Amino acid sequence: MTTTRSSKVRKRKGGRRRDNNVDVCRYLFIMLGSASSAVVARCDTFESIPDIGAHFLHDFQKLVYVLVTTGCPKMIARTPQIDVLFVIAPHSLLLDIAGPAEAFRLANLHLGERGLAPRFRLRFAGPSASLPTSVGLSLAELEPLPKRLGVPTWVVLVGQPTAHLSKVTPAIIATAQWLNQMLYAPLRAADTPHRLVTVCSGTLLAARAGLLANRRCTTHHGLLEGLRAQEPQAQVIDNRVFVVDGPLASSAGITAGIDLALHLIAGECGEALAAGVAEVMVVYLRRSPRDPELSPFLVHRNHLHAAVHRVQDAISADQERDWDMTSLAAVGHVTERHLLRLFLDHAGVSPLQYLQSIRLEKARQSIEHGASVTHAAEVAGFRSGLQLRRAWSRQWGGSPRDAARTARVAGPAVQTSAS
Repeated sequence: MTTTRSSKVRKRKGGRRRDNNVDVCRYLFIMLGSASSAVVARCDTFESIPDIGAHFLHDFQKLVYVLVTTGCPKMIARTPQIDVLFVIAPHSLLLDIAGPAEAFRLANLHLGERGLAPRFRLRFAGPSASLPTSVGLSLAELEPLPKRLGVPTWVVLVGQPTAHLSKVTPAIIATAQWLNQMLYAPLRAADTPHRLVTVCSGTLLAARAGLLANRRCTTHHGLLEGLRAQEPQAQVIDNRVFVVDGPLASSAGITAGIDLALHLIAGECGEALAAGVAEVMVVYLRRSPRDPELSPFLVHRNHLHAAVHRVQDAISADQERDWDMTSLAAVGHVTERHLLRLFLDHAGVSPLQYLQSIRLEKARQSIEHGASVTHAAEVAGFRSGLQLRRAWSRQWGGSPRDAARTARVAGPAVQTSAS
């Protein structure tokens, strides 16, 4: 029995027949791929729906490439560029400025390499045209604090050395007044295109400007109580690298500003591009809003004993190894008894306690990034998921599954920015 085809058939020039459906598909390709005559021309060779199916994947990949490399820049160009406005106070910490600024510069560079328009425009303003920084180097040709924020703007407040925080100079007063005037209302608007970003003690300047009431925020661990005193209505979060609360993003110590910048870049430009920026900056372990500021990798290392540091380095680099006191003492080139004494005197914990804290932190990070308890135990050096659960309960209470549930409720580490 001969089956009839549901679609109408017509003859092309040369006597060959073609489905009318092909014309529909060709029309769709033309509408989508107008930026590429090559893609449209190839559509003209299709003779039937099966022919389109055979070639679709190949041509669609080409179409996507064309849209990304030629069409998308035009679309992105219609999106307002974000002004990243660094507000410089006298004696600002230079790394608070340079670290995040370099991250945004590299993000633009990576976008350019992909044929895309720059997303960020770096600006530097202050109460004076020239101001000294924390290291004595002066920054010149600063623009005046703008009278209005015309385009989407991320205002970045950087920190000052502790010795200068208590000095409320006319420049600090003028800056705080400007911040209140420019950002008080926008930060409370539901659809604001603006954002306030604070690094280290820059959060205290935001508090002085009256911008933190009823907001979740953080700062350097040595300044948390000062922040609470400055703004009693703020919800100050302890021991976090950074905290994002709507249009307010605040970070802890100096280098945490880089982590926060990468987080914001990922929200605007995607995780892949932010990862590329992190790699160039040699920031291989990007920290999330859930990571503690006082990491176990650092908390027991404020000492100067070389043998203890050697053992800690070995544990951190290879925590899954089957370590015992004998192997650890061999790394430190001391006896087991002497190593125990050195650790207690200089690190405040025993070698095996330090080993367990490192393994638990590694397991926590793995679980919060989606690993199962069994896999997290394996990569962290525990013999089984049961051993991890017992160690977790002794150290923190609860179970590893609590961390997994918390991570799911908190959502992805990268939150989309307000703009």
